[in-house]
Amino acid sequence: MNRRDVLHSVAGAAFASVVWPRSMFAQATGLGAIMEALSTYMASAGTRPLPADVVEHAKHHLLDTLAAMLSGSQLAPGQAAERYVRDYAGTNVATIAGTMLTATAGDAALANGVMAHADETDDSHNPSRSHPGCAVVPAALAAGEQFAIGGARFLHAVTLGYDIGTRVVMAMGGAAFSYESSLSTHSIAGTFGAAAAAVCAAGLDAQQIRWALDYAAQQSSGIIAWRRDTDHIEKAFVFAGKPARSGVTSALVVRAGWNGVDDIFSGADNFFAAYAPKADPTRLVDALGQRYEIAETDIKKWTVGSPIQAPLDAVAAIRDKRSFEANEVQRVTVRLAPSVAAVVDNRDIPDICLQHMLAVMLLDKTVSFRAAHDKARMQDAAALHERGKIKLVRDEELAKLLPVRVAIVEIEFTDGARLSERVSAVRGTPSNPMSRDEVVDKARDLIVPVIGRDASERLIQTVLAIEEVANIRDLRPLLQRADQ
Repeated sequence: MNRRDVLHSVAGAAFASVVWPRSMFAQATGLGAIMEALSTYMASAGTRPLPADVVEHAKHHLLDTLAAMLSGSQLAPGQAAERYVRDYAGTNVATIAGTMLTATAGDAALANGVMAHADETDDSHNPSRSHPGCAVVPAALAAGEQFAIGGARFLHAVTLGYDIGTRVVMAMGGAAFSYESSLSTHSIAGTFGAAAAAVCAAGLDAQQIRWALDYAAQQSSGIIAWRRDTDHIEKAFVFAGKPARSGVTSALVVRAGWNGVDDIFSGADNFFAAYAPKADPTRLVDALGQRYEIAETDIKKWTVGSPIQAPLDAVAAIRDKRSFEANEVQRVTVRLAPSVAAVVDNRDIPDICLQHMLAVMLLDKTVSFRAAHDKARMQDAAALHERGKIKLVRDEELAKLLPVRVAIVEIEFTDGARLSERVSAVRGTPSNPMSRDEVVDKARDLIVPVIGRDASERLIQTVLAIEEVANIRDLRPLLQRADQ
């Protein structure tokens, strides 16, 4: 198989998976076949038709992320982002959600990214251990407003962002890499995903896209010290704000005439050699154009951290079997893989504290957005009493099933009865997806308190018919809060 044959195989309409010789990645200079195929695909993504089911998935994730931005604008990280824009960012073309402010494209991407991950409301992609939407959507929106693109191209830019950012991390080793490294896969995937969305919105050609990917690689950073963040501000910056801004910057500097390295993924001192020497670069183009990662990304039913989703589903399922009040529960035992349990074990933030969220679930019989963000309630006597019933077990057997986060929950009742539930497919995951109505209901719960019922309905209907929007700047009045 010569280079032309390989390129033909990968850059064709189907972009099917190909087995490639390792020597292809060893060249010191020039353009590798994988980068050529990848950039060629990306350059045509803005107009390439998407399957109908992928379009529906994309609308769900777009609405879910915009709702996360709006709700996040009212939380501490979102307010911190607003202060930054007010103090330092010049007014320009791009919207800051939940405010009447505008800013440069880069600053708007930063602020909206922080808002989108101001809490644990946004989507997540398990194979790459990343949260694509909170970086990709703000970048696509900022670049889209910069270049006044239409809704159809905007949707394509968002979809491409999910495809590229996640594949970079999967090429690095995916979930296994994340467990072995101190690097933040969330930040790395977000940076490349945001860059892909931004280059699509900017209409860059294949050569320009290669340079933009080079600048994305140079800006790719982030370490898992974010786990020590107690106010979610640094975490929002690492997962979303910084990646969104970096992705937009990568596209804009190239659009302004900058050049760069032709192939940052191969040759001397390439990205994978620096970050993940055991990487498999073929995964960058694996099933590209056939498997759309936006359809493989979870939308959270519960507005809490991902590891808490399955335990809450399990309690809800047990309640379907037997109706009960909190005072009828003697003990709740939750089994999670050790690395998963570590993320949510007795954390200081309510929406990423498993014990507190299960206590709320026992008391309220559900977990609302408001309850998940009520930090004062963590000291409430009733919540503390129920929290004392929760036992978290770090189960090594469940570690063997990763990256699937299986949860086993057993409730022991005061009358001696025991009921248990094993959850392998959380509601909102690709194997157990939420319906359009469920996604819309979640969005309403998040955005009505911010922009009001009428504006919320207009935003929802506009997003669900995004292809009909002639200029993405027309979203601005639907995303802003008039009383700011």
